[in-house]
Amino acid sequence: MSETRGILRPGETVWTVAQAPRAAALIDAAATFGAMRAAMRAARTRILVVGWDIDSRTPLVGDEYDPADGLPRELGPFLRALVARRPRLRVDLLLWDYALLYGLERELLPEVKLDWSMPRRIRARLDDVLPIGASHHQKIVVVDGALAFCGGLDLAIRRWDTRAHALDDPRRRDPDGAPYRPFHDAQMMVDGEAAAALSALAEARWRQAEGGYAAAPKLRRGKGSVLRGRVAEKAPDLWPAEIVPDFRDVGVGIARTRPAFASAPAIREVEALYEASVAAAERTIYIENQFLTRERIARALIARMREVPGLEVLLVGPNVHQSWLEEHAMNAGRRRFVTLLREAGLSDRARLVHPALPDDPTGEGVMVHAKLMFVDDRLLRIGSANLNNRSMGLDSECDLAIEAHTDEERAAIARIRDGLVAEHAGVAPERVGAAIAREGSLLAALDTLPQEGRHLAPIALAPAEGGELARRIGEIADPETPIATPAFGAEMFAGQPAQRSLLRTLKLVLAALAVAAVVALWRFSPAADLTDPAALVARLEALGAGPFAPLLVVLAFVVGGLVVFPVTVLITVTGMMFAPVTAIAVATTGVMLSAALMYAIGRAVGRGALERRMGRRTRAVSKALADSGIIAVAALRMLPVAPFSVVNLVVGASRIGIADYLAGTLVGMAPGLVMLTLLGTRLAEVLASPDPWALALLGIAVLAWLALSVGMQVLVYRIKRKRRAARSA
Repeated sequence: MSETRGILRPGETVWTVAQAPRAAALIDAAATFGAMRAAMRAARTRILVVGWDIDSRTPLVGDEYDPADGLPRELGPFLRALVARRPRLRVDLLLWDYALLYGLERELLPEVKLDWSMPRRIRARLDDVLPIGASHHQKIVVVDGALAFCGGLDLAIRRWDTRAHALDDPRRRDPDGAPYRPFHDAQMMVDGEAAAALSALAEARWRQAEGGYAAAPKLRRGKGSVLRGRVAEKAPDLWPAEIVPDFRDVGVGIARTRPAFASAPAIREVEALYEASVAAAERTIYIENQFLTRERIARALIARMREVPGLEVLLVGPNVHQSWLEEHAMNAGRRRFVTLLREAGLSDRARLVHPALPDDPTGEGVMVHAKLMFVDDRLLRIGSANLNNRSMGLDSECDLAIEAHTDEERAAIARIRDGLVAEHAGVAPERVGAAIAREGSLLAALDTLPQEGRHLAPIALAPAEGGELARRIGEIADPETPIATPAFGAEMFAGQPAQRSLLRTLKLVLAALAVAAVVALWRFSPAADLTDPAALVARLEALGAGPFAPLLVVLAFVVGGLVVFPVTVLITVTGMMFAPVTAIAVATTGVMLSAALMYAIGRAVGRGALERRMGRRTRAVSKALADSGIIAVAALRMLPVAPFSVVNLVVGASRIGIADYLAGTLVGMAPGLVMLTLLGTRLAEVLASPDPWALALLGIAVLAWLALSVGMQVLVYRIKRKRRAARSA
C-alpha cells in the first residue's frame, strides 16, 4: 500500500477525517476520569455520555482520588452538584439496555438511579435500538460539543486505576468495599472539529434511543475542514490545563461499526480500518485488546507478514478470561487466532503477552481492557472495538485513529507506544525507546528488559477444550451478524420504530395529557423517591402493614400499570416486603391484574385509534400475535420491545384473545418474576455479604430465564416454519 494513498480513507476505512487543534492519548482510568472531571466542571450547556455501561457510583477522579474541588467523588452525586451550580447545564446519559446476563455486574435499576431520582436536567435513557443479540458498545463523552473523549472506558465501577497498577492499592475498591484486580484501558481526548464530529455521532445515537432509528449524521468528507460551520467560532476552551497534548492540528479519523437494522444499512469501517492498517505495516504492529477472536484479521496478519519478512507483531491481552462463557467463547477463539499464526510458521515474529505483576499470588496480572493499535510510527488507534466478531459487525463501536504525516506526529506515536511498553515492563519510557533503537526490533528490545517483577510475560494457552462445543458456544456469544429471530420477531421489528408525531384526535390528546400529569406527579414532585425500592417499601408498609399488605401491593401494581410505572421496581419491592413464596404469589397476581386492565383499555380504545397513532408497526405486532397466540405473547415478554404497560395496551387492541394473552403473559413473565422477587428477598445479603444459598437461588433464576427465553424463541421459529410449510404444500 502506498504512503500517498493513506490508511484513513473517508467513506471506506473511516467515516470522516476531522481536524483537532489538540489530541491526547489518556492511559488508564485515573488520567481519563480526572480529565473528564475537569472538563465537566467547566461545562456550561451540555454533557452527553453514551456507553455500554454507566454507573452512578463510579469514582470520577484522577490520581489524587480525593478531589480538591469541593464536589462529590462519585459520578451521580457529582452530576447533581454540577447542575445545581450551573442553571443552564443539561446532562444526558445513554447506556445499553443490557441483557439479563450482565444484570448482577451492573447497578441495580439504572434508570431509577440515573434518571428518575435525579434532577430533571439530568436525563438517562436505555439504548435498545439494536438487533436481537447486539449491544451498544461505543464509549463517548462530549462536553459542550467542544471537547470529546472516545475509547474503551465506560463510566463504570471497577475501572479506576493508575498506571502503577499496584496490586495492593487500597483505593481500588468497588462500592461494597471489595478489592478488584488492576485494570488497564485507554481513551483519546480531542477538541475542535473532531469533537464536533463525535458530538454529532453521539447526538444521533441519543435521538435514536429517544424515538427513532435516525440515519447517521451527514458530514462533508475529505481532509481539512470536513465540519466547517459546525464548530462555533467562540467555542469554549475546555482542555484540562494539566493535560499536555500529544498532537496539535492533526487529522483524526473516526471509524464505526453499526449493524444493519430497520431501514439503516450496516457500517463496517472498524474492520476495514484494521485490514488497511495491517496491509500498510512495514516493521511493527502493536495491539492491545481484551479479545482476539477475529480469524479474518489473523489471516490478514499472516498475509502481510509473509509479504514483509521483517514485520513483527506484539499482542497484549489479559492473561485469563474471567467467566465460563468468556473461557469457552472468547479464550477458545483466542487459541484459534494464535494457532493460525503458529501453523503459518510465524511464532518467532508474533507474540501474545500479558502485563505480569510482582508478588501476584494468582498470576493473573493486569486486566487488559484497552482496544488500541500502533502500526510502525505511522498510525495510532484507540477505540471501543474489540478484535472479535461482534465488534466487526454486530455491536455499535467507535474508534479514533491518527495517521502521521510529519516527523512530530511520528515521534508522538512512537512516544505513546514506548510509554505503554514501559508501563507494562516497569521501566522508564526512554529505556524502551533506546532499546528499540539499539536492537532495531521491538521484540528484541523486550528481551533486554527485566523478565521478572513488572514485565510482559507470555500467555500460556492450554490446548483448546470442547472442540465443536466450544466453537458452537463461540458462534452464540461472539457472532458477526445479528442472531436470527423467530418469524414473528421479524414482523414485529420490521420498519423503523414509531416516530413522535402530533396526536390526531382530541381523545388521544386528552388521554396523553392525563397520563402525563399523573406521571409528572410521581416523577418530578417530592413523590419521585417512590422509585427508590427502599423508600417504596417503607411507604407501602406504613400504609398497610399486616394482613392487608398483600392487597395493597397488588393495588400498587394495578395503579402502576396505569401510569407506566416500571414493573421491575414493583416486583423487586414485593420481594423485599415478603417471604419468597408469598412475594411470588403477590407479584404474579399484581402483574396479571395490571396486564388484564391495560389489555381491556387497549381493547376499548380500539386497534384503529392505535394504528393511526403508531402506524403499520402496530398492525405487524397485532398480526404476529394473532398468528402465534400464547407462544408469541410469552416470547414477547422476554424481549425488551417496550414498557410493560405499553405492550399490554397494544396487545389489547390486537387480534389475540384474552385467554391466550393471559396464558402467554404468565409463561413469559414467570422467570422474571421469580428472579426479581428472589433478588428483592435476598437483596441485602447478595449486595452486602452474599451467602451460597442466596447466590444459588439467584443463579437458578438467571439460568431458568435464559433457558426458557432461548427455548421459547426456538419453539416459535419451528412452529412458524411448519405453518409456512403447511400453507405452501
